[in-house]
Amino acid sequence: MSESDTASTAAVKAKLPKISIIGYGAGDAANNLAFTTATMFLLIYYTDVAGIAAASVGTLFLVLRIFDAFADVAVGRLVDRVNTKRWGKFRPFILFGSLPLLLLSVATFHVPQIGQSGMLLYAYLTYGLLNIAYSLVNIPYGSLAAAMTQNPSERAKLATARTIGAVVVGAALGIIVSPLMGAKEGLQGVFTTVTVSFVFIGMALYLFTAFSTKERVYRKVPHVTMRQSMATLKGNKPLVLLCLSSLLFLTGMISMSTAQIYLMRDVFHALYLVPILSLGQMVLVFVLAPFVPLLVRKLGKRTAYVIGSFLGAFGMLAAGVAPNGIVAFVGLFVGMIGVMFVSMLMWAIEADTVEYGEWKTGVRTEGITYALFSFTRKTGQAFGGAVAAYAIGIGGYVAGTSTLTTQAAWGIRAGAALVPAVFVVAAALVMIAYPLTDRAHARLVAEIEQRRQAEDAAAADILEDEASIVLAGEGVSLETVGPESEAEDVSLSTAAFAAGKARPRLLGRKRK
Repeated sequence: MSESDTASTAAVKAKLPKISIIGYGAGDAANNLAFTTATMFLLIYYTDVAGIAAASVGTLFLVLRIFDAFADVAVGRLVDRVNTKRWGKFRPFILFGSLPLLLLSVATFHVPQIGQSGMLLYAYLTYGLLNIAYSLVNIPYGSLAAAMTQNPSERAKLATARTIGAVVVGAALGIIVSPLMGAKEGLQGVFTTVTVSFVFIGMALYLFTAFSTKERVYRKVPHVTMRQSMATLKGNKPLVLLCLSSLLFLTGMISMSTAQIYLMRDVFHALYLVPILSLGQMVLVFVLAPFVPLLVRKLGKRTAYVIGSFLGAFGMLAAGVAPNGIVAFVGLFVGMIGVMFVSMLMWAIEADTVEYGEWKTGVRTEGITYALFSFTRKTGQAFGGAVAAYAIGIGGYVAGTSTLTTQAAWGIRAGAALVPAVFVVAAALVMIAYPLTDRAHARLVAEIEQRRQAEDAAAADILEDEASIVLAGEGVSLETVGPESEAEDVSLSTAAFAAGKARPRLLGRKRK
């Protein structure tokens, strides 16, 4: 068996080292120091600290996040073309893109008071650059999971680890930062302190990820052309359905995440419950994490995804019509269970679609596959942020007011819970049609492995025949050429010959 066969088989069957799983999770914790901070607080920062109108912020979110979605596709192509000998395809982006990302997060939360037009222009510039920097780190990070293992249970562990990393950061923000949002003054200093401290914490986490993870899945084509990238996407029905479901799900999730502080603070006057919700979220993820691989084996990823979506939507609806803060809190907590569960599964499902594309074309394209998936997620984030901002703006919310009109309260309810529930249900309905079950995925992975072995065996036979012809022309028998023979040195490249890029060559001269 060749070295590539051995590595590929190990990637299918072997368990990942715990340090690699923890390190991978640390990467998403680092990502969310920028991403979740923006998701949770950028709208309230722009409206309450910078003083930008909510409707203008909604348009900003929509425009920049859709632009960022297209940037993801460009980054995906860049990732597929890069392949370094020392760091592989993905880790160089994590190593060298992380510091600019974290510094841009500081700049985004530091809008100077230069008038409405000037502040809005600054917001577009800094948040746009932040999104581009995030793509340059997050696309390679997300693509890395598919290259670390092909074992479904191990992929579920990676997906769970990254969800834990994200949830821990989100919970910390909810526990530490959210209670400070009730203050009328001094919030600029809070955001500056938080984002600057995240530069140092984030760099430590990113370095841990880069040095603890490793690409193990065999890649036949290291540098993928545009034609090969497009070929793997064409006809990839599982990826298309996953992307559509992800777009709908993210629209609902981001709208809920963006507007729930307004719901608890302004509608129910229960901001004190937000840290408890965040703490419960952090505890919950550790409770759920051990059961995710088990449920994947018992139910399959598709069924678990659908069940989690319906549970999340039920909790959102309950929060949206809640008569008081306690009921809203319970509804958000139940919704959070479903949302977290789906979030854990989504990454593992995306990695499966990489194998489907390879099964169809023979070429692995983790970069462009994850980029298309991320494209729809970013579009969902754009829609979700816009839905929350527009709902609050249409309702007539005015920053700094002590009481809300009925219309403003229902605008917040709609943005934080009611509209998100509709999108999450739609995501579940799309996923019912998803064809790549775990059993089907196992069959196609086995077929890919059989193809590789057959190709290597055929290439070896052809190479042996060609070598016989060449050596016969030199008057040398194959039997005389071996590790102990003094006839001459032979250098033959099976991979190069099989690819049609090189022919067997004889190096050296006969020893006398």
